[in-house]
Amino acid sequence: MQQPVLPLSNPSPMPTVSAATAATTLLRSQSDLSPNRLSISPQSEDDDNVIEAMPLLPRASSHTNLAQKRRRRASPAGGGGQSFREGVEHAASETYLVTRLGFNLLRYLGVGYRWITRFLALGCYAFLLFPGFVQVGYYYFFSSQVIRGIIYGNQPRNRLDIYFPKNTNGLKPVVAFVTGGAWIIGYKAWGSLLGQQLSERDIIVACIDYRNFPQGTMSDMVKDASEGISFVCNHIAEYGGDPNRIYLMGQSAGAHIAACAMLEQAIKEAGEGESTSWSLSQIRAYFGLSGGYNLFNLIDHFDNRGLYRSIFLSIMEGEQSLRRFSPEVVVQDPSIRNAVSLLPPTILFHGTADCSIPSDASKDFADTLQRVGGKAESILYEGRTHTDIFLQDPMRGGEDKLFEDLVSHIHAGDSEALAKDANAPPRKRLVPEFMLKLARSVSPF
Repeated sequence: MQQPVLPLSNPSPMPTVSAATAATTLLRSQSDLSPNRLSISPQSEDDDNVIEAMPLLPRASSHTNLAQKRRRRASPAGGGGQSFREGVEHAASETYLVTRLGFNLLRYLGVGYRWITRFLALGCYAFLLFPGFVQVGYYYFFSSQVIRGIIYGNQPRNRLDIYFPKNTNGLKPVVAFVTGGAWIIGYKAWGSLLGQQLSERDIIVACIDYRNFPQGTMSDMVKDASEGISFVCNHIAEYGGDPNRIYLMGQSAGAHIAACAMLEQAIKEAGEGESTSWSLSQIRAYFGLSGGYNLFNLIDHFDNRGLYRSIFLSIMEGEQSLRRFSPEVVVQDPSIRNAVSLLPPTILFHGTADCSIPSDASKDFADTLQRVGGKAESILYEGRTHTDIFLQDPMRGGEDKLFEDLVSHIHAGDSEALAKDANAPPRKRLVPEFMLKLARSVSPF
């Protein structure tokens, strides 16, 4: 018998917690614990902590001007950079926020043994990769090449981080990245390793945060992602990015959210009189990493993996909404063929040993897009798991096939950039090999 949709309040004897209360609690947590949030509004009383929406950078800004602006953004006093104490305080508040959100979620859902064991496995996994996380975290909190917490909308968690290359000559290609997290534990900082490594290849990366469940449901996540993409399309030139070379990318749940936002935008643009704040013509390509695009094929799989059917249906706003949030199904509707023709080239990356989302999800979506007239391909990595291609392989250093495939697509047609890529030094190892192998064996993903 089909399990019921998870109610919006906990039916246990504990005090009732409504969805609105849970969302308010999470919002309050974020508001109280993020002292270094950056506001676009020019009406803040503390002008030194403000990032104004217009204008931030002239298109042809010099290396010196860009460096000076970054230093001013990083330091409340407008001095030579963020102090060590401020960085530590921000890191501590961010860590506390994520931990508190996790425990709030566990208490709210009232989940059982399987979820608890997965959270314990996640703790072990994080511990084994801790040497790499420390190095990436230090870069994230203290590098002048990162601007954190830029506000792009008026909802909770409507913020993004931007990662800059050291070389600031000319406009740079841009990756707008939507992070994963099972629609529940996503966070913009999860893209910091990708942001750091792509910025080393002269690519700007904008990591978009969004409301997670139970703070929001799927339509909220898609709306947030679309607003974040809109901000990148409309404002990235002010940060030294090329608005005509933007690549949309998502990983895991983020790949699904980004694909839904992209398809929703295509349907709006194909309609008559639809008002839109960004255009798919600015998106050079869509990169989907380890994503799922047909929820009908995944709901039972997720249930067996611990993302119970009742919880999943609550995230997706009920069984009646599964079609709406299944891009593979939506593109087959003959009535939106004009919308499908507006989609950018789609490249889907997936590991064949992925247990969280089977690689057939990417292969089937690419095949479906090709069949209805879209430009799409799937690239599969033999024996690689859900986290191998996003975490373990980048932390291993040296050659990384996925990373090189990404960079080659972004720099295609740019002979100078491709020549630099060919001579780029190998990336350093962040975690010892034995710890990477142990982390792979205990990964809950």
